Amino acid sequence: MTCPLPTRRDEAWRYSDLAAVQRVWPVPAPERIEVAAGESIARVMVQDAGADEVVVRDYAVVLAAGARADFRVLTTGGALGRITIDVTLHDGAHFELGAALIGGGEQTLELITTVRHVAPNATSNQVVRTVLGGHATGSYLGKVAVARDAQKTDASQSVKAMLLTRTATANAKPELEIYADDVKCAHGCAIGELDAAALFYLASRGIAPADAKALLLRAFISGVFDDVADEGARARLDAAATAALERLL
Repeated sequence: MTCPLPTRRDEAWRYSDLAAVQRVWPVPAPERIEVAAGESIARVMVQDAGADEVVVRDYAVVLAAGARADFRVLTTGGALGRITIDVTLHDGAHFELGAALIGGGEQTLELITTVRHVAPNATSNQVVRTVLGGHATGSYLGKVAVARDAQKTDASQSVKAMLLTRTATANAKPELEIYADDVKCAHGCAIGELDAAALFYLASRGIAPADAKALLLRAFISGVFDDVADEGARARLDAAATAALERLL
């Protein structure tokens, strides 16, 4: 049976481009990734589809006891670029996410995460940076769900968005759902513009306005990918992010 198209009543699709979604509906089932006890994986995803393409990718990740997954995500392409990651953490597992969304024009870029702590001692850390220009829309909806038995959970979310134009829109919804009582969970969210004082300082040192903006924007997203162990993957991420930022400037 074909699943019905999502509507804006569904929180996960509230800010999406549903007309674009209709072009690729129904989407494939989520890619399932299972990491055995004590094992670790690293995934680098660069979504840089063509301007008219619609990209919807779903991942279901299960981490057994003591397992680790490190995801780095850069999404810059497509009329609609949407990535959904659903993670289940067992005893002592760890999930690390570093992500950047960079878009302009009429693009809609989305990152949806659900991190389920279902057993004790698991940890997760999510760092998301968004840069938007033109009439682009960028959305991060991230839920951390801590089950009743998941004591000693340590989870954090850091979400920041930079708007280069007043016509761009950033939606951010970090969310905690906690049923355990011995946990350490935190989230932070900020949406703003480039610092005028910093731009003036750089201009006073003879740096051209476009170059000054590029420097500040690279600094804004730099921490997301700096600790990628694979040098080739890090170079690919940096090159794709730099190209996307240059298109906005």
